[in-house]
Amino acid sequence: MKSNAELISRNAELLKSTVNRQGMYGLIIALLSITIASLLVSYQVTGEISLNSFLYIHEHNLAVRLLEFLPFVFTFWGQKAGYNIASRAGEIIMDETDELRAETTSWKIKSLHESTHDALTGLPNRVLFYELLRRIITTARLNKKPVVIIFMDLDGFKDVNDTFGNNVGDQILQLLSARMKRLVASGDTLARLGGDEFALILETTGQEEGGIEVARRIQQMLSTPFIVEGRNIGISASIGISYFPRHADDEDSLLQCAEIATHAAKRTIEGYMIYSAELKQANPRRFTLTSDLRRAIENELLEFHFQPKVDLTTGQTPGAEALLRWNHPEHGSIPPEEFTRLAERTRLITALSRLVIKKSIRQLQVWRTSGIELNLSLNITAHDLNDDKLPGHVAAMLADSGVDPVRLTFEITESSVMENAEQALQIIKQLADLKLRLSIDDFGTGYSSLAYLSKLPVHELKIDKTFVLGMAKNRSDYLIVKATIDLGHNLGLKVTAEGIEDQQAWDTLQQLGCDLGQGFFMSRPLPEHEFEEWLVESRRNLVQ
Repeated sequence: MKSNAELISRNAELLKSTVNRQGMYGLIIALLSITIASLLVSYQVTGEISLNSFLYIHEHNLAVRLLEFLPFVFTFWGQKAGYNIASRAGEIIMDETDELRAETTSWKIKSLHESTHDALTGLPNRVLFYELLRRIITTARLNKKPVVIIFMDLDGFKDVNDTFGNNVGDQILQLLSARMKRLVASGDTLARLGGDEFALILETTGQEEGGIEVARRIQQMLSTPFIVEGRNIGISASIGISYFPRHADDEDSLLQCAEIATHAAKRTIEGYMIYSAELKQANPRRFTLTSDLRRAIENELLEFHFQPKVDLTTGQTPGAEALLRWNHPEHGSIPPEEFTRLAERTRLITALSRLVIKKSIRQLQVWRTSGIELNLSLNITAHDLNDDKLPGHVAAMLADSGVDPVRLTFEITESSVMENAEQALQIIKQLADLKLRLSIDDFGTGYSSLAYLSKLPVHELKIDKTFVLGMAKNRSDYLIVKATIDLGHNLGLKVTAEGIEDQQAWDTLQQLGCDLGQGFFMSRPLPEHEFEEWLVESRRNLVQ
């Protein structure tokens, strides 16, 4: 876009110089015509060239009087020059418009592709997978044809990332995707749903044997190790198979059936399993939690607990982190990791994210009304960083609430940024334009911290608790904490340490110049009422 703007600017300068040049030509011609004609006639009539003869011939000579019509001639000249220039300008504008339209179309196509495809493998992502599955089921329902779903989850892939690094893990996923593409028929769909999860929609075969055959071919393919950076790395997978309409008649339930079968497949020698009602009965919790979570989101039954973020120099509490909790009426407390992962798999993640943001802004309103001036941090997911509607939604909620945006901090992890770096960067910049504060959570656990940190308009780094917990006994952890604090301060950022569980950790971080801290040493996450009581008691102790 910049090159087009520069080209238009250059053309505009060219047009201005053309206008000036044409005007100058007209002025010079007019002056020369009048001067030369007057001098010649003056000499011819009076025999001399003087001021009196000049005035005389202008008063008595008809030919010279005709020169008075010269401005009209050059008016026509100017109109013609202007017409020529306007025609040229129109041609330039049309040319530039065509180029800009083509470039805009290209950007739209690229943006659409990025929002519907996985950045690492180029495969359809979860959003596009669900849309395609919905369409395919609609067609299959009309034509009374079956559809096969295969869900694949890599076994212990986290260990691969932890052992060899995320870069090696990414290369394995790319190689795996390339291998699987060769196994898929042209009419079938392969998608990466996120992390180490893949899914297939088989339209070319609706028979049970067809699904089993593809599962066997995948397992056979995985028997050959992946060669990455000179290493032979073996990968195994568990595969679940479900059928439309035998097992379910909608996309969410159909994929969930395949997932349940996948978990059962982990206990088999073959490594694959077809869904059955017995599997659902064996794990009713997993099957019923989806509908329960949907109702919990719709009725706002999920609650916040708040963990203080304490200034390590003054002991004051300028803010807190909001942590979502789900107390299920039957299953009790559901871990956030479990219901967040469930929301991501079942397309409830957008509704869940909206609820978190809504409750956070509402909480800031309540505190402001009560005279409590606090900042509030909340976590947003990789899905949020691919949601181009998020900035507009947040802007609307902030405008309606009257909450100062600087009171709200969005915490993002390095890994969530890297899932689709270019798209995430655009979303983050738009959020920053709203004057929100942005924080990099779990800093140091990602694999491109320094490469992307300079591009992100962030205000805070949060040191992962594993380094804080280990720094008393592990010299490497201590050096990582120290380096992160120095890096953050050199970049003009605040630094927050998580996992402070004793006085020694507090003292060490204070000596290193860390700005803020969280941890059980100060307070565990507390329900709203208990947090406010803790806040009052904490401020009272500071006064004393």
